[in-house]
Amino acid sequence: MKSLLEFILLRMVDHPEDLEITEVEEMGLMVYKLKLHPDDIGRVIGRGGNVIKAIRKLAQVRAVKDHLRVRVVLQEE
Repeated sequence: MKSLLEFILLRMVDHPEDLEITEVEEMGLMVYKLKLHPDDIGRVIGRGGNVIKAIRKLAQVRAVKDHLRVRVVLQEE
């Protein structure tokens, strides 16, 4: 799952060196925390939140295949 998120996000951001994806398990739920360069946050959120919603949906679809529950969150610095 982490590799899928990296694949998508590394191609979207202008500062790939600042991308950090942290994987944490909380009560049977896998939480992926995205830490980005401040200039890239708007690009990842997208207009009306459409881009981050699509990323979350892709993660959920992949999670079903792996029998997991996931959540993708943007982490504030």
